[in-house]
Amino acid sequence: MPQIVPKPWGEEQIILSRPFTIKKAITHAKSRWSLQYHDQKSEILILLSGQATITLGPDQKNLTTISMVKYRPYLIKKTTVHRFAAISNCTTLELSPGEPGTTFRLADDYQRSNETEKLRNLPLRGWQKKT
Repeated sequence: MPQIVPKPWGEEQIILSRPFTIKKAITHAKSRWSLQYHDQKSEILILLSGQATITLGPDQKNLTTISMVKYRPYLIKKTTVHRFAAISNCTTLELSPGEPGTTFRLADDYQRSNETEKLRNLPLRGWQKKT
């Protein structure tokens, strides 16, 4: 049974966490994830349904935004700055060799802090849904 983690933009379903991490994300229309990078983790992101863009680049000053193609794998190497943005309701699949290190949030619509390994191990990964 997947672990469901509510997110301000939708929800994350952690299907497998070891030795590889597999996550399914449901993202609401017109919502987006943090502009972020990972110091130790590379990942593959696949759009399963909906319409979305992905912004990628080596740093905040050199970013390119492209329309995602369904079922195409997008490799996001560690330290690559990236952001997923849903145009319509979307479902994505994320694959990574575990979740080591820190996710550094350079910009976040929800004012969330960086996600460390310690935070990731808390219930709901430290996310407290505001009521």
